[in-house]
Amino acid sequence: MLLRTKVKAEKAAEVEAAVRSLFATLEEARPQGVRYTSYRLQDGVTYVVLLQIEEGIDNPLPKVPEFQEFQENLKGWLAEPPAPEQLTAIGDYRS
Repeated sequence: MLLRTKVKAEKAAEVEAAVRSLFATLEEARPQGVRYTSYRLQDGVTYVVLLQIEEGIDNPLPKVPEFQEFQENLKGWLAEPPAPEQLTAIGDYRS
C-alpha cells in the first residue's frame, strides 16, 4: 500500500519528530512480517508511506501502542484526508 498524506505546515516539525520516534520504537519492537517506510517530499508537508504486509499475516503495527498513538495524533496533523492506494509488486531488489 502507498499512502500519501499532507500535514498542516505548522505541524510539520511535530510530525517529523513523531515519525522518527515511531520508527525508533519499531526498531526496538521489531514486528515481524511487515515493511514500513516513510518519506517526506520536497514541499516539507507531504509524506508518502509504503506498507507491505507478508501474505497470510495480520498487520502487526496496530498492536504497537506507539503506532496507535501516532495514528490518533495524525488526525490533528492532517491538512487533508490521506490518499491510500493498493500496489502490486512486480519486482523487488534488496541489496
